[in-house]
Amino acid sequence: MTDFRDRERAEEAKFALDEETSFRVAARRNRLLGEWAAALMGLTQEETDAYKKAVVQADFEEAGDEDVIRKLLGDLVQAGCDVDEAEVRAQLEEKAVEARRQLMSES
Repeated sequence: MTDFRDRERAEEAKFALDEETSFRVAARRNRLLGEWAAALMGLTQEETDAYKKAVVQADFEEAGDEDVIRKLLGDLVQAGCDVDEAEVRAQLEEKAVEARRQLMSES
């Protein structure tokens, strides 16, 4: 019986670690996306730092990536940047890979 409980605890610990890793990757990805968008909008360093935090916060509005995409696309269009949704989604994927690489190299 203890083998089953040990296995159950191990599975729960793995699930918790996977969830934490996913959260950290998404947050890092969102900061990288914010940095990319801020560069396109020509923001100062202070504005860029604040914007990166705003993009991370935007991800808490709803499940999935649509809230982040909506924020980025809206802000970029409002700033007069020639960017479409496909480009934002492509950057989202690219930054997710970069974020995962960065986190894996840190551990």
